[in-house]
Amino acid sequence: QSAHRAGLRSFIRYGWRWSWRVAAFVTIFNTVSTGLSLYRNKTTIGNFASAGAFTGALFRMHLGLQGLAGGFVFGTAFGIPAGGLLMMMQKLAGETLQEKRNRERRELYEQKLAEWQSRLSVTKILGETENNTQEGPETEGARE
Repeated sequence: QSAHRAGLRSFIRYGWRWSWRVAAFVTIFNTVSTGLSLYRNKTTIGNFASAGAFTGALFRMHLGLQGLAGGFVFGTAFGIPAGGLLMMMQKLAGETLQEKRNRERRELYEQKLAEWQSRLSVTKILGETENNTQEGPETEGARE
């Protein structure tokens, strides 16, 4: 029981030290890869490799030029399989993020177009009604 408690204490102590680093690494990696995908308008393994290289180099920059290069290589080495895995999972799900983004953009455009056309038809109806009301009193006055 004391060994269990000691293990739990060390897990809490060292787990906290690593958890924020992993969270920061994953956040930066996802931000860079998503930004590249949006900028280039396509998702490729190169985006994930670049994101891994950038993040790895950023986390090892404090170790000097060798640390920067090592982080670059380490990040690239882990970014490629991570990106491949993510892309494969998206394909298995049936729709990639790019396809989803394009579909949602198209649906929004069609919705706004339909709304615009309905407003335009209301404007035409109001214009016709206005013309009919203006013509009405003139024809009555001519009859008298």
